[in-house]
Amino acid sequence: MDGLVMAGQLLLGLSILIVLHELGHFWAARAFGIKVEKFYLFFDAWGVKLFSFNYKGCEYGIGWLPLGGYVKIAGMIDESMDTAQLAGPPQPWEFRSKPAWQRLIVMLGGVTVNLILGVLIFWMLTYKNGESYIANDKLVYGIVPGKVGNEIGLKTGDKIVAINGKKVERFNEILSSKVLLGSELSVERNGELKNVTIPGDAIELISDYGIGEFITPRRLLNKIDEVTPGSNAEKAGLKPGDSIVAVNNQPVKFHDEFQSLMRANKNKAVNVTLLRNNRPLTVKSGVSAEGTLGVGIPPKFPIETQRYSLISSLPVGASSAWDKFTDNAKGIGKVVTGQVKANKAFTGPIGIAKMFGSTVDWTWFWTLVGLLSMALALMNLLPIPALDGGHAVFLIIEMIKGKPLGDKFMERAQIVGFVLLVALMIFIIGNDILKIIVK
Repeated sequence: MDGLVMAGQLLLGLSILIVLHELGHFWAARAFGIKVEKFYLFFDAWGVKLFSFNYKGCEYGIGWLPLGGYVKIAGMIDESMDTAQLAGPPQPWEFRSKPAWQRLIVMLGGVTVNLILGVLIFWMLTYKNGESYIANDKLVYGIVPGKVGNEIGLKTGDKIVAINGKKVERFNEILSSKVLLGSELSVERNGELKNVTIPGDAIELISDYGIGEFITPRRLLNKIDEVTPGSNAEKAGLKPGDSIVAVNNQPVKFHDEFQSLMRANKNKAVNVTLLRNNRPLTVKSGVSAEGTLGVGIPPKFPIETQRYSLISSLPVGASSAWDKFTDNAKGIGKVVTGQVKANKAFTGPIGIAKMFGSTVDWTWFWTLVGLLSMALALMNLLPIPALDGGHAVFLIIEMIKGKPLGDKFMERAQIVGFVLLVALMIFIIGNDILKIIVK
């Protein structure tokens, strides 16, 4: 059932993005009097379709292959490789008959809609939910580094005060992609300021271990909120409301100290000293093979929320959307220059489905759709034949030269681009599967 919920959210999100992207091409083509012959969600490969109908000379439908969608524009060499109609003389309603600047607008129509959609989504999310964040100056106990944080030189209790010389106002800033792709952290440690560099390839380790293995805010060991039924904690008599103050007579004040002691005593019995109704009590409890007792101790961080009006939330949402776009661009740049491995940088449909999760949270759903919309816009702008960016490059060359590139060249370029895209798709999906197998 969990898998169905993940797959359903993925299909819904992608369907929204694909339909709106193709509508961008469709609307632009129609605006310039260009005939659109087909409009499909998903590909009707080998002529197999799940559903179709004709309306005003255009065939609308849903294909069986959920790897994208397309609009078939008359008189254009595209991924359909239908060159038969190009043998005849150009018709006034065809793509090839229009000025290069009009064809360029048609090609960029899908990307434009994706960018507008991303801004709209983050605008509405900002207006509805505001911005929730942890005030960095209120993290009086600093941070706890995970595997990645330890590797780059961070220590428990460090207070990160600046990134590339700019003061950190919100803890969330430290976890942003632009920081994780390479930055200089100013850290307060034992009253002294030190510099810690996040190397450009740190994102690879975070891809392997998760963002939680970079840093987390250090927190006090709060009262037990929940005891798992049947766990060692329940058998030992621990109850919600108890406060753990020591393990094997070793005082514990912070949550990370408690976790370290649990990991050090896997499959062993420990003496747990509690405070119950302000009275000390010691019980003996086993520790699981995973290093847990079976208690839930919720974090309590100083979370603040800033609210915005409908108008004031627009620049905030637009800035957030643009940050997603530029972060993705920097990530691709790291891959191209060899600083980050492609198998660490790219996530395919399986990974994205996991990001949606097995429960429906509409705020998270639309956040991911907004993020994917900006990523889709960027990917389509890449100068690869068969992508919008490739078509745009050829049109710009035509505008500079004053004459179109040859049909044979365009056909071959489409074939090369199509092969590259198929290879990329196989790599990304295969990488998703390999991650599951390795884990």
